[in-house]
Amino acid sequence: MRQINIHEAKTHLSRLVEQAAAGDSFIIAKAGKPLVKVTPLDAPEPAAMRRTGFLSGQIEVPEDFDRMGRAEIESLFDGES
Repeated sequence: MRQINIHEAKTHLSRLVEQAAAGDSFIIAKAGKPLVKVTPLDAPEPAAMRRTGFLSGQIEVPEDFDRMGRAEIESLFDGES
């Protein structure tokens, strides 16, 4: 996404608003630091952030999970078949 200096944005505001309305979003920055994002009103909302733990209570992990298949894995590393 392109970044535009605040002075340039003030100078070319009409043109930039038309471009944003047409779907060409941009960021306005001051001294190189992004301040705002300009997007059209009909732009789709960003996807909701997925949260850790969304399956809490729906999955059970066996007590021996960290030891499951241990003998088979050790034999693969030891070169035994």
